[in-house]
Amino acid sequence: MEREQGPVDEPSNEVHTLVIGAGQAGLATSYWLSQKGVEHVVLERRPALGGAWQDRWDAFILNTPNFATDLPGMPYTGPEPEAFMPRDDVIAMFREYASKIDAPVHTGTDVTRVSAADGGFSVETSRGSWHAGNVVLATGAYQVPKIPPLAAKLPDGVMQLHTHHYRNPEQLPDGAVLIVGTGQSGGQIAEELQAVGREIHLAVSMCPEAPRRYRGKDIMYWLLKAAKEGPDYGINALKVEALPSPAARFACNPLVSGTDGGHNIHLRDLGRRGMHLHGHLEGVDDGEVTFTDDLPERLAAVEAGFGLRMLGAIEAYIAAAGIDAAPQSPTQVEDDWLPSEPARLDLAAENISSVLWATGYRLDLRFVDIPVLDDWGYPRHSRGVTEHPGLYAVGLPWLTSHYSSLLGGVGLDAEYVAERIAGL
Repeated sequence: MEREQGPVDEPSNEVHTLVIGAGQAGLATSYWLSQKGVEHVVLERRPALGGAWQDRWDAFILNTPNFATDLPGMPYTGPEPEAFMPRDDVIAMFREYASKIDAPVHTGTDVTRVSAADGGFSVETSRGSWHAGNVVLATGAYQVPKIPPLAAKLPDGVMQLHTHHYRNPEQLPDGAVLIVGTGQSGGQIAEELQAVGREIHLAVSMCPEAPRRYRGKDIMYWLLKAAKEGPDYGINALKVEALPSPAARFACNPLVSGTDGGHNIHLRDLGRRGMHLHGHLEGVDDGEVTFTDDLPERLAAVEAGFGLRMLGAIEAYIAAAGIDAAPQSPTQVEDDWLPSEPARLDLAAENISSVLWATGYRLDLRFVDIPVLDDWGYPRHSRGVTEHPGLYAVGLPWLTSHYSSLLGGVGLDAEYVAERIAGL
């Protein structure tokens, strides 16, 4: 339940456990803490509930199907499990969830510093201070938009927006649009802009393409099953321990879309439909942009990436669990189509009036004034229990598994952390 919060009088408020963030991770943690009888408060910097989904564009559609919105205590039970929620329905769902579980959320409260104090933690906020015996970092994976330094070299007359601030096509000036990045946001927005007649240039990133449906099920069904149940069969490819490096925790999600009932996004198809495909944006100089000349290799890697990273785990799980899954028909015939775009573009000559940065987000836990963050700004932990006693984390990408930051899996990590806090 959302609570109005006025100024806090000194001395500090006292609470057993303080949860920072009221998105899916914070609310799932609140549910489990309540189930285990742990007194707690949830602080949310935004003025209203709904988490980072409130930062998405107007026509945003969730890329995971409804059945995957498996929040603890409120699984999806509606009539359209295979459909995909639009942004406003996602926000409404979280507000309903907070009310249903009676989450003790204080909105409009920005945490500015967490430090060790008196056997617990001192937590400074925009509305006073708290003392807590435990703190759970549940600020999510979408904190600070990443924009590369070369953005500063773009001409003043070119409008720049990160997807975080994009809302609709009318927001952009007339002219062509350069979208930098081809993850889920870049792919969805590219299709949205082309549908209203915009000319689109795409700087292709390494986010892997994936089939929307695989062996009779939405791909998210298999990913969640393999991640949650695979370890029971000795299949651990979707656990954090299987990642090749710490950097892989931040790899982009597979390129699929929830729009129009859910569909694949194939970059070569976008090119055939008239979008201009380019390599990685590597330079800006005097109104010209330069791309890498590795587009053929880049497209091949994008098309192969999901199969190399995740389909093996899905197939191994299906076999080990003895599931009689439908055979998979070829989702994409071998495709060697290539665009013939120059490595350099003059923005003015191409009438490119705006650049949309679909370059993702970075973590920002600088308010944690405790030496528990690694070189990537990620807390050092074991299953969400950090190196500092009483400090926990939930909802970060690949905290324990592929599902850790997803609606369908965040509750599992939250339950474990709540058990540790409750001393179970």
